[in-house]
Amino acid sequence: MANRENIRNIGIMAHIDAGKTTTTERILFYSGRIHRMGEVHDGNATMDWMDQEQDRGITITSAVTSFSWKKRQINIIDTPGHVDFTAEVERSLRVLDGAVGVFCGVGGVEPQSETVWAQSERYNIPKIAYVNKLDRMGADFERTLEDIRERLSPGALAIQFPIGKEADFKAIVDVVRGVAYYFDQEEYGSNMVEKEIPEEAQDEYNMYRELLLDVLSEHDDSLMEKILEERELTANEIVPVLRKATISLKVTPVLCGSSFKNMGVRLLMDAIGDLLPSPVDKPDFQIIKDGKLSTLAPADNVPLALIYKIQIDKHVGKLLYARVYSGTIKKGDTLTNQDTGKKERVMRILQMHSNKTKDLNEISYGDIATFVGPKDVKTGQTLAGRGVKFELPKMNFPEAVISMVVEPETKGDYDKLMDSLKRLEDEDPTFFVKEDKNSGQIVISGMGELHLEVLVYRLKNEFGVNANVGTPQVAYRETILDSVEFEEEFDRELKGKKHYAKVKVQISPLLDSEEKSKNVYEMAVTKGDLSPEFLRAIKEGALGGCAAGPIFSWAVRNVKIEVVNVETKEGESSELAFSIATSTAVSRALSEARATFLEPIVKAVVLSPEEYVGDIIADLNGKRGKVLDIKHMEARQQVVCEVPVSELFGYTTRLRNLSKGRASMSMEFLKYDLVPEKIKEAIIEKTRGY
Repeated sequence: MANRENIRNIGIMAHIDAGKTTTTERILFYSGRIHRMGEVHDGNATMDWMDQEQDRGITITSAVTSFSWKKRQINIIDTPGHVDFTAEVERSLRVLDGAVGVFCGVGGVEPQSETVWAQSERYNIPKIAYVNKLDRMGADFERTLEDIRERLSPGALAIQFPIGKEADFKAIVDVVRGVAYYFDQEEYGSNMVEKEIPEEAQDEYNMYRELLLDVLSEHDDSLMEKILEERELTANEIVPVLRKATISLKVTPVLCGSSFKNMGVRLLMDAIGDLLPSPVDKPDFQIIKDGKLSTLAPADNVPLALIYKIQIDKHVGKLLYARVYSGTIKKGDTLTNQDTGKKERVMRILQMHSNKTKDLNEISYGDIATFVGPKDVKTGQTLAGRGVKFELPKMNFPEAVISMVVEPETKGDYDKLMDSLKRLEDEDPTFFVKEDKNSGQIVISGMGELHLEVLVYRLKNEFGVNANVGTPQVAYRETILDSVEFEEEFDRELKGKKHYAKVKVQISPLLDSEEKSKNVYEMAVTKGDLSPEFLRAIKEGALGGCAAGPIFSWAVRNVKIEVVNVETKEGESSELAFSIATSTAVSRALSEARATFLEPIVKAVVLSPEEYVGDIIADLNGKRGKVLDIKHMEARQQVVCEVPVSELFGYTTRLRNLSKGRASMSMEFLKYDLVPEKIKEAIIEKTRGY
């Protein structure tokens, strides 16, 4: 087992096409984890193992691997760059200690770069930035560095810079060590030659070196004293201070290279080990106990793991990707699901290398591995040892914005279809399956057209399901406009046993709340003698009552549910009774309230040459778009706006026509908002017409 101080749990994150997977492929080659480098464009990259990833040349699912580099164990998660798969980034960042942001030296900070960077900021993850593709035409290290400072991290600090631009990019200067590195392409960059900094790069080196020492001296008095004494500082004196400033989020070291040309990746690997944190550097973790957030330190006798991802493997079965936050978990251990109270046995522990596995006997705090055995576990739930009375905070995932009808080709395909959809739903927390009670249709929902397209492909080719699919539709939600109270009593005998509960709820709208686009539950009465099991059943029933709204049975959002009264009968009250009574009370209260629709709104970011921006803005205004910001960038402008999803079907083609193929757009889910009255009438007319 690796020394905890020598473990690095890091993620590789970026905008699509910035070179994440190519960079990871080089890292695995240099570490000896693989012996032949695959390429994204050839469809044989190690970490893009899914058929759809290889066919499309993009990362769809976050892949995990581990390797050793200079006596350190580095666990890497390569995350997707496409916004439709943002949940993969979210759940990966939740369990990481550090991250590498990869940027294209031509494109600079692109829209999805900002999105994933913001995701990492929510978890206070220290980062280093790697400016890639500096051999490309139009690449500019200084411009990208300034872009990172202005839009992501004011503390961005160059610790390397390139010698030569574009096709003339030939070496990298290490500002910390004061040397230049040249790379032998015939040896795939493995033969890295250290030389003196050439005269042509001395002025630039002096500028970056002075800035580096000035910034670091602000964070370390000892270093300041050495600078005032005009001592020539060594790398051994600078690196610990730089590492401390990086881990404390005061600076973001910026490196450079060209992964495809095998330049700079080994230096990046050194920086990962030297500058990013180990589990020991930030050992305390957050827990939720009795509904309150607090922190805890790892303890040998408190086994605790967060399940951050689930994957169904056709050979092994259900794989549970886990990060251990405390204690040691051994093969054969029985753990408790802190969400459900159920016992789960860990039959196997696997170390992952993309889609390949290696058996382990145990893992300890700081480790990332995969469990086989637990069955009734979902993404974001906590598995813990005996006696633990708390859980780790769950993850928040965005709402689905696109829906599609799926139907079996024959009646005989129905069971197989539903079973396969359930397995996909278990894997993906942003994929939802619902059977409409009114129409009998099976409706699947996800983050975008590409997201659903990939899942339908898997349904047919991976699970062998014969199914017909409809055209993508907007995933509308229902909500209410006023407050209603309702009381429900459940009093029945089932299988010879009495079940009783009486629950009174009040529901009210959350249209202008910070909790927008979700539902809020509150127990507004004294808990009294209610057991934890009864309290859990009431909460599940309350939120479950919002699964189907009063108009078209679409999911209800932006509602506050308060339980204002509870009555029990000794010996007769049960979890089942409380769950049914609460769910029914909420459902009937919804049916008595004035209801309307919510529509998904995305933040759209358009990059375009200036001459087309006026036409693009006018077009977006005509699509109910609201411009939030216009940023002037070199040779182009960035338009940021809010737009309803319903207005953007096929918009990529329209944007191409407006800009003669020179503009591009990316989107991310922002919120659900009330639909205008005219749109509401159109939705009702269209839906009833089906």
